[in-house]
Amino acid sequence: MFVIIGIGVLFGAIIVGFTAEGGKIAALIQINEFIIIGGAALGSMLIANPLSVVISVFKAVLGTLKPSRYSKAAYMELLKMLYDMFMMARKEGLMSLDSHVERPEESSFFSNYPLFFNNHHAVAFLADTMKVIVSGSVSDYNLMELMDIDLDTTHEEELKPSQIVAKMGDAMPGFGIVAAVLGVVNTMAAIGGKPEVIGEKVGAALVGTFLGILIAYGLLQPLSISMESSSKAGGMYMAAIKFALLSFARGDAPLTAVEFARRNIEPSVRPSFSEMEQFVKNLGGGDMAAAA
Repeated sequence: MFVIIGIGVLFGAIIVGFTAEGGKIAALIQINEFIIIGGAALGSMLIANPLSVVISVFKAVLGTLKPSRYSKAAYMELLKMLYDMFMMARKEGLMSLDSHVERPEESSFFSNYPLFFNNHHAVAFLADTMKVIVSGSVSDYNLMELMDIDLDTTHEEELKPSQIVAKMGDAMPGFGIVAAVLGVVNTMAAIGGKPEVIGEKVGAALVGTFLGILIAYGLLQPLSISMESSSKAGGMYMAAIKFALLSFARGDAPLTAVEFARRNIEPSVRPSFSEMEQFVKNLGGGDMAAAA
């Protein structure tokens, strides 16, 4: 939502300021300049990256238009799911989790927590780690190293779209110059003609430079920061799962294990200990609507 508002403020301020100085909006609508700059940017991205990565960039950009999936309600649900899973293991034994972690996409347990269940990376990470814990074949230190490898690899992949958009932002002023130079070439070819025609071509060339700088610093760089923030939020969500599983693997009580997860949550969406305890234990006073 704030991305849309920001884009509106950005272009609104520019258009109002330009027209207040007597400028005409039609002078900025130079389709050829858009084609040159946009086509060059897309072509360079295709040269540098496989199609799957390019598609992920567009998906990540569209994702910035949606509210963050890592809200307080999402974390409350995660803590509840972890607590219930650990209690199941304590009451029924670790093997009671085997069918759920072997086929998490079919699990009747995980499906009770839709915000978590729809996060495929989180489900796969938890299920794969629980398989190792259930097997009892790895020490606590090796378990932490195993999860760190998984999280680092996933985080690196999720950061790629923001890094690509940032690099496109760095390159965009150069593409603007390319468009401007081509406009100057057309202007030179028109010398000797009507002055108003030459003026239009010079204006179109300057619009190319303007668009390159505006898109770079007004759109792409801020978008890359927003996308990076989303990736970091996802990393914190996964880290909360990691610390809860480490605590559980050490033999800590279920409430202690989810407290390790709670402490890793960003303060702006972190529930208090009493909120968490009431919610995970169904003691009343805590429900998903209140968490939202």
